[in-house]
Amino acid sequence: MARQYFGTDGIRGRINKAPMTAETALRLAIAAARTFAPEGGREVVIGRDTRRSGEMIEAALVAGLTSMGVKPVRLGVVPTPAVALITRETGAALGFMVSASHNKYEDNGLKLFSPEGVKFTDNVEESLEAAMGAAFGGDYAPPAAIAEPTSMAGAGRRYIGRCLETIGKGQDFSRLKVVLDCAHGAGFETAPEALRRLGAQLTLIGAEPDGVNINAGVGSTATGALKAAVLETGADIGIALDGDADRLIVVDETGEEADGDQVMALIASEMHRTQRLKGGGMVATVMSNMGLDEYLKSSGLSLARTKVGDRYVGEHMRQHGYNLGGEQSGHIILSDVSTTGDGLLAGLQVLAVLAARGGKASSLLRVFEPAPQKLVNIRYTGPNPIESDRVKAALAEADALLGSRGRMVVRKSGTEPLIRVMAEALDAELMQRALALVADAVKAQA
Repeated sequence: MARQYFGTDGIRGRINKAPMTAETALRLAIAAARTFAPEGGREVVIGRDTRRSGEMIEAALVAGLTSMGVKPVRLGVVPTPAVALITRETGAALGFMVSASHNKYEDNGLKLFSPEGVKFTDNVEESLEAAMGAAFGGDYAPPAAIAEPTSMAGAGRRYIGRCLETIGKGQDFSRLKVVLDCAHGAGFETAPEALRRLGAQLTLIGAEPDGVNINAGVGSTATGALKAAVLETGADIGIALDGDADRLIVVDETGEEADGDQVMALIASEMHRTQRLKGGGMVATVMSNMGLDEYLKSSGLSLARTKVGDRYVGEHMRQHGYNLGGEQSGHIILSDVSTTGDGLLAGLQVLAVLAARGGKASSLLRVFEPAPQKLVNIRYTGPNPIESDRVKAALAEADALLGSRGRMVVRKSGTEPLIRVMAEALDAELMQRALALVADAVKAQA
């Protein structure tokens, strides 16, 4: 069915424009309450990031839930993985995170988590879409059953504690000089506190949210400030979170980025060495580099691929017994602790290896030699260019050109009007030729 609300990762869009309105949040809360707590009386946790519109959307959720006799538990400003964790550990009926992730403050979004702390499947989202359409036509709780919202103190501390448990007792980061960029977002308190507890020599940027500066020139999608700070302070490593702290980008001591594939390879190798890796490998998406696949094979491990979206990675992990997976963009799931992407949790694993082994981050994070790969984002108006005959013909020609020596991935963004064209090949010139074929066709139709 055509979707009116849900995209790749929940509901997201420009605030006060469909679908991202207070009415949408109200409809979703009512529909979710009827679906997951039809008898009322259950708790539902709500977290948010730092953008100005967060409290407005939270208020709409609270209104919808209380009207159905469901008790909202407000966590305040916390990372997305904290919402997933607390939903699971408290036995809540579900969890809401109010965030547009790496988008600027003009946007906002809604992510949902099941009682198990996992993102819903496409089928559940489609059922919720139908229920949202009829939300205002059903019965509400009688006056005596209208719920009273509460706030949970210490949600951030609880989340920090679970993250720190993953690296064991006695860890000492006091020799590490770390620059941490919190994107003026949801992790601006929890991430610095975690690193301070471990004794890291910490330089903070992006940790002064004002409601409108989230992801503005900082964070995982704007790493210039982080790179400059790493070089200026002589830091050993830099870590950037995004607005809801469910992903990270790592920068080495030379100011160079190590993408999520290298970070996942490092974590996989350490988990394999310590016999903690489950499933005989890990899970990534179609966007991950061929070099990661080859590296894992050399260690007797496998790489399973899914379509883009950390929820699809998580689904595959749960179905097939893996405990590590993620996306090249930096969403990394360590499912022994977290059920969704977690920037702090992944960052702690990297820092723990660096603290234990010493040496340079630039060497540590060059785990494998990546195959030449390039991604082009093309903005479009009107119909989806991928559906055009011209783009289909160009893609067929590029696939024939690459053969077994490379691959193309062309997809529509689930959060913006963009077509993402990725080409990868063992030979850089071949990759560029294939990329140009498809990108030119998409631009012509955009």
